Amino acid sequence: MKKDYKCSVDATISVIGGRWKPIILFHLMILEVLRFNEMQRSIEGITQRMLTNQLRELEKDGVIERKVYAQVPPKVEYRLTDYGKTLEPILLAMREWGTEHMQR
Repeated sequence: MKKDYKCSVDATISVIGGRWKPIILFHLMILEVLRFNEMQRSIEGITQRMLTNQLRELEKDGVIERKVYAQVPPKVEYRLTDYGKTLEPILLAMREWGTEHMQR
């Protein structure tokens, strides 16, 4: 069921908003495929629980996919979906704005 948004910015923020989601998405955009532990090591300050929750929400929203390999030990990889790749211009704009903001 689609949520009834009053504003398109609200719809965007509901998917990519928060402290961690844009960082997770940016890492997946740059590195393409990441395993959970690789992601946790590369994102300073994120807890295992928070990363798990954010990944689940992003997967539910259809912007990332989780691929499980049937092996021992279990191997799970995350990547952007085609739909998630449509966020690349937004993530790049955020990086550019952030770079300029840090230089102020």
